[in-house]
Amino acid sequence: MSPRDAQVPNPQQAADQLAAMFDLEELGAGEGTRTTEDRFLGRVQEQAFWRVFGGQVLAQAAQAGMRTVAEDRVIHSLHGYFLRPGDATRPIEFGVERLRDGGSFSARRTHAYQDGVPILSMIASYQRPSRGPDHQRPMPAGIPDPDDLPSPRELVGHVDHPIIQEWAHGRPFEIRHVDRPLYLEADRVPRPHNAVWMRCRGRLPDDPNLHRAAILYASDYTLLEPVLRNHRLYWGRPGMKIASLDHAMWWHRDAPADDWLLFVQESPSAQGARGLGTGSIFDRSGRHVATVAQEGMVRAPDGLAPWLKERILRARVGKVTRSPRTASYEPVWRSREAR
Repeated sequence: MSPRDAQVPNPQQAADQLAAMFDLEELGAGEGTRTTEDRFLGRVQEQAFWRVFGGQVLAQAAQAGMRTVAEDRVIHSLHGYFLRPGDATRPIEFGVERLRDGGSFSARRTHAYQDGVPILSMIASYQRPSRGPDHQRPMPAGIPDPDDLPSPRELVGHVDHPIIQEWAHGRPFEIRHVDRPLYLEADRVPRPHNAVWMRCRGRLPDDPNLHRAAILYASDYTLLEPVLRNHRLYWGRPGMKIASLDHAMWWHRDAPADDWLLFVQESPSAQGARGLGTGSIFDRSGRHVATVAQEGMVRAPDGLAPWLKERILRARVGKVTRSPRTASYEPVWRSREAR
């Protein structure tokens, strides 16, 4: 076993690490940045990239707010802005301001800090469950089963690069692409649509708040892929600059984050180096679990140097998605391209 392999968590270790990340430490009054807020400290998950994963900061901020409301109030919506990139080698402090506690709803404003400077600002609403009208968008038909799609490990697990190895092995969630994956090459047919199955790799504790936070965490993985797909871009393209600017989520129904969830996404617009992604999350039975929206910065490289780097990259990994291990999935991806 190589040193790199020794550091890769198994599925249950990955789930345990995710749950531990949501176990925030409560800070006493007078310590750190603010004294008028409920304050918590969150650990940062070890990762190959220097910048903190946005889904982590969002999910921890939501969890911090959950710690300040009555137990019978559950998070139903949030709107957050990413203000600065976070340092993935250092913990994050969360300050929660109690904006309102009404008869049915509570509102919280949460800031995430590093070095006393906010890196995220978020407002979330929490509700006591109530009766009322009930309807939902139907789950799309004709979606392949997750068991009929390749895992990231099958697709790029053999590529010797730390970030790509993290995509394949290190994430706490497994992502299975219904459409052609955009790890190391562009889609063949431009279209502003994308769909993935996702689930936590191991079992999570039986805590509904933790599962809500975990789904929020995972919702940040692929929401900009419809923008990339429509413009024949991909994550690994040399010189690509992609960053989440804001993120909104509405929870409709509870669902376990450690069972398969379908995330159907589209991009209604892209302009000015910004792209908008929207999506709906369903459980395997077809229940509409959540709706998500995110705008992100998307800057494609231009010039001779990025073009040469891309040619070198494609020479090295050009056959990754056409290897014998993944050839059997080509009919699935082609059927989606033909729609």
